[in-house]
This record gives sequence, structure tokens and C-alpha cells, in this order.
Amino acid sequence: MESPVYGVTHTSNGLVQIGGLGAERTMVEDKYAEMEAVSKNEDGWNELGGSVFEATVDTGHEEQIGRVEGLMFEDDCLVVVADEFESEDCQGEVQKSLSSSTFQHSLSWPLDDRITLEWVQGMMSALEQSPVDFQSVLSVSVVDKLIDTATSILCKEPNCVAVDCHGEDSRVVVVGDIRGQFRDLLNLFEHAGFPSDKQFYVFNGNYVDRGSRGLDVFLVLLAWKVLMPCRVYLLRGNHESKYCTSVLGFEVEVETKFGNQGEYVYNKCLDCFKELPLASIIANCVYTTHGGLFRSMCATSLRRSKRKREERLELGSLQDLSKVQRSLIDAPDEGPNIILTDVLWSDPSKEDGLVEKSFRERGLWWGPECTEDFLKQSNLKLIIRSHEGPDVRADQDEFGDMLSGYSLDHVGESGKLYTLFSASDYPQLDEKRYNNEGVYALLEPPNLEFPSFYSLKAVGRTKVDPCVVDAADKDLVVVGEPDLGLMSATGVTSLSQTSLPSGISSEVNFEALGISNPPSWSVMLADDAGGTQLVQVPKVPVVEGLPLPSDLQEPHQAAYKYFLELIAGLKHMLSTREVDDQVHESAIQKRARHQMGTPQEVNLKPEE
Repeated sequence: MESPVYGVTHTSNGLVQIGGLGAERTMVEDKYAEMEAVSKNEDGWNELGGSVFEATVDTGHEEQIGRVEGLMFEDDCLVVVADEFESEDCQGEVQKSLSSSTFQHSLSWPLDDRITLEWVQGMMSALEQSPVDFQSVLSVSVVDKLIDTATSILCKEPNCVAVDCHGEDSRVVVVGDIRGQFRDLLNLFEHAGFPSDKQFYVFNGNYVDRGSRGLDVFLVLLAWKVLMPCRVYLLRGNHESKYCTSVLGFEVEVETKFGNQGEYVYNKCLDCFKELPLASIIANCVYTTHGGLFRSMCATSLRRSKRKREERLELGSLQDLSKVQRSLIDAPDEGPNIILTDVLWSDPSKEDGLVEKSFRERGLWWGPECTEDFLKQSNLKLIIRSHEGPDVRADQDEFGDMLSGYSLDHVGESGKLYTLFSASDYPQLDEKRYNNEGVYALLEPPNLEFPSFYSLKAVGRTKVDPCVVDAADKDLVVVGEPDLGLMSATGVTSLSQTSLPSGISSEVNFEALGISNPPSWSVMLADDAGGTQLVQVPKVPVVEGLPLPSDLQEPHQAAYKYFLELIAGLKHMLSTREVDDQVHESAIQKRARHQMGTPQEVNLKPEE
């Protein structure tokens, strides 16, 4: 058979849709087919033979492209055999449309129970198209098989997994909270690379809730775990629990995607959550976990009380962690497994000590001395934890606001403690979003204790599914689909353009100019507390170089305007900041002279 064959999907009213680019669609109208006349051809296809069709391209006007010789079925996919085209232009248009087709195919579980790299990549590609009908990609039977297979692997891992990556050319990617933002996961793999023999991944938990695609995130990560169990490590977060997922969106998301089978799939996920390990040790050097440090069970009361404990809590050890029964769907408030609560819910503090949070909160606060003691007793050099995003840190004065995606919280003689957050422009399902960076850490031998941090730079808001769960009301909310802008991985100095000043256009086609990493309208500056803060460059009324010559063509005109406005804003911000610094320094000097009772000027400039 010499005629070209194209895959298409069946539609109603006797029409067949062939691919599509935006509003452009190629349609084949069934005028003459005798649909009941189905027979097998020599290649084993089901063929609707002897039928002649007329095909048109809908691009704002109808244009006849030629005859279609027949229709055939391969599995569940309807295909068209085209006999001729009216013109080469029309043929190119059809082929272009077909190559960009976004139709779905349901994945099948391999008969030998062994998934391949192609299977995982196919799953990611199909889910990337954000199908409204989730089951058109993953049926309940396939999800069931995937979760069971992954759970059988996870349940054999210890509470604290050892990640052995001692090769000189190996490296480890550590990932913080993703919170159901599937696009961030896809861009992580696109720019950091897939897991491989030389590249390990450690995920610190919180795969679900607050985003519309937690199930997508979790299932894709399970697939990678099944494919490469010794290269991909999935730790548990506090949201991998019934307590959180029943009120913060994941349960409703699963029920929305699977209908009356949603409860079954949700319970399968809960069973898998219970088997996720709690921590990792990378190359006997780096400790990662979701929440943080934990108490020792040797010298502490097992009951939780509204009153402050009289005894001092003792810091736990890796041996204590190894004894925890982690297969509880919700972390307990008391009892011998309260360490599970500590690991998932605890947070660092600037104050020394190890103390319980208030009665209505869970977990512990631990100070710099605890970090130092834990690193020293465990012979480690670095801790990377997650759990806190910009929404939590926004009202705290102790640490950074997490807008840069990570924060250096403790520094001691033995090592450091970092907090890492990987969900960009968080949270997805909230009107108030923080325009924060989503960041991952890269560890490379022999200097594993000195991580590099890379940002998943999101230009434009994270794309939201056509059907998104409103976790508060537990109703199905239909929302628009904002355009997903260019995404790229950059160093930590490259910041998000998700928030632009009023009047500044974000619709600059930098890609057409060969620019994959355009400059941001946000900059990281030092603050008065010795940390950093994300500051937006202001729009100024007068811009040098504008207006541009009228004969300057797009996209160059829009790009030049963008750069000139950004430069003007930076100059304005720099000049006003210098004045503010001078005024601030003058006030400090005046107050210091007053306190010292001497008229001499105090030099408060930093030492060279």
C-alpha cells in the first residue's frame, strides 16, 4: 500500500478529526462510506474499503485538499489513507497538522510486568497534554498495577535509604516540594535530565495537594521508581497522609479524575504513602528529609500535653529513626512513633534548643546547636530539608522568605542546613501567588557538601488544568488555561518573570530571537538582616531611547522596548536605593553618637 497513512481520532456526526494546531483542524467528512462493511486486509488491519471521501482543511476558509481512499482501524485508532492532494501546500498543511496532533492513547501495562524507558516517557508525554479525561491515558487497571509494583519496592527500603553515588562522574539531584504542579516536574526533567546510571534523584516529599495534578506527579515518580529503583528515591512528606489529602485537594482530585472508581484509586495511593521512606543519606555525607530533626525516644515522655514539658527533649539519632514504624497513614500526636511526626512536621529555628511546637501545631522547633550536634554525631556535613514554602516563611523574621526557592538556615562548624522548595509561582490553586522560584539542588562528588542550586524559571503562571479542584469547596471549578510561557533552568541568580510591572508587556517572542533566558524584572538584593530579598524592578515614566524608530520590525521592536524599559527601571531603583542607604546610614550614625555620648563620627562601613 503506497498511499500515506495518518492516525486520527473518531468524532461524532460522521466526522473524523485529524490532528490540529490551535483552531486549525483537518476534517474528513463521511459522505459515501458504508460503515458496516468492515473487513480485514492482508496486514491485519480492519479496513473500511471501497469508500471515497472528500477532505477539507478548516483554516478560516474551506479548501479542498483531495480524495481520501479509505478508513482503517488499528487497535482503537482510526486512520485515513489519502490517495491524492490538490497541491503540495495543502499536503504540507495536513502533515504539519498531523505532526502536532494532541490525541490520546491509553497506556497498557506490559505483559511481563517490566516497564521500559519508552513506556515512562510515553506516559509523561501523554499526561503532558493535560487530558480532561484522565482515564483516556491511564486506566484504573494500569494505575493499580503501577502502584502495586512501586509499593512492593518501597516497602523493602529502610526508613533512611542510602544513596551510593561515589563515582567521580555521578551526581545527585535533590528536589523539594512539588505540591501537585506537574509542569514543574516536567521542566525539572527537561533541564536537569532524566535519571540514569550516573544521575540519581532524591525527592523530599509533598508531591500532592495545593495543585491540580498531584496524581500525575505521584504516578510519574512511581513509574521512575519502578524503572530505576536504585537511582530514584522517593521520601515521604507531611502531605502524603490521609489527614492532609482529605482537606487540601488530593482526594477530590482523584475522585474527579476517576469518578466512581476514585475512592478505590485514592485508597491505593494512601497505601503507597505509608511505605515511603523518611530520609536519605547521600554518599555518607548529606542527610535529606522532608521536615527535619527529631527527638530521642530514650529520655522523653510519650504523652502529649497542653502544658509545657518539664523535661528537656533529647535529640534523636539515626538509630532512633531506623526503629520508627512508618507504615501509619497519619503521623501520631503521641506514642512510640511520634518521631514520624517530628520527621514530617518539624522546622528549624534561630533559637538553640529542641522544643515542641504549640499544642495546635505538630512537630518540633530545633536550633543551630541541634543541627551541629546531629551532623557531628552522624558524621555528616550537610542537611537538605523541605516542608516550608514562601507562604509559611512570608510571616517569619527568622529566615529568608523562600522567594528564591531555597534558604540557608543554619551554619556550624560541622556543616550547614538548607531548606529547599521546588514548586514555582506557588500555590497553583490560590488567587494569592508568591511569584517564587522553584529550585532543585545538585550535588557532585567530591564536594557533595557544597550544593549548587538551579531555578526552574517560569515565565507566565503555571498552567492549570481545564478542570481544577477547589479544595476548600470540594467543587469542580472550570477555569481558563493561561498560556504557558518559556521555561528554562538557570542558576540561582536568574529570577522569575512571573510578575511584571503594570504596563510592561510579557508577550515578547524571545525564542524567535534565539534568546532562551531573557532577563527578569525581579532582582535578589541584600536586606538589613543580612539575608536576601526578591525585589521587583519598577516601571518608570521616562525611558531613554524611546520611542523606537517606526521601521523597526517585530519581534525586535518589542524586545528593544522591553530591554530599554528594564534598564531605565534598574537605573531608577539603583539611584533611589543609594539615597535610601545614605539616609539609613546617617540615622544609624546619629543614633550611635547619641548612645555613646560623643560628637565624633562613628564609622559603620563594612571592613574591606
